[in-house]
Amino acid sequence: MEKVKLIQEMLKTTQSCQKSYTYVRRMELEFEIDDWVYLKVSPMKGVMIFGKKGKLSPRYIGPYRISKRIGNVAYELELPQELAAVHPVFHISMLKKCMRDPSLSYQLNILVSR
Repeated sequence: MEKVKLIQEMLKTTQSCQKSYTYVRRMELEFEIDDWVYLKVSPMKGVMIFGKKGKLSPRYIGPYRISKRIGNVAYELELPQELAAVHPVFHISMLKKCMRDPSLSYQLNILVSR
């Protein structure tokens, strides 16, 4: 019984260490209205191509301004006219905070394939 208790204690210690390592890297995301964010685009076949194909295509586009918060995990973005066909509300996991001046960004040529 003594060995079992020792093993259980060691497991608890190890789990506690692993948990603390995980929480250091994990951060709670929350944006404010008028923040600038990048939008994650998934390279799906036949949906949208942003200038380049394959591995060289951008993973994030933007930056775009947050116009409204919807619930705890969704935000409405002010999208340009080229993205008028895209619904403007996105889950927080699809957004990445813009850390620089958004006026310094360049425009991508957006091609819609059908």
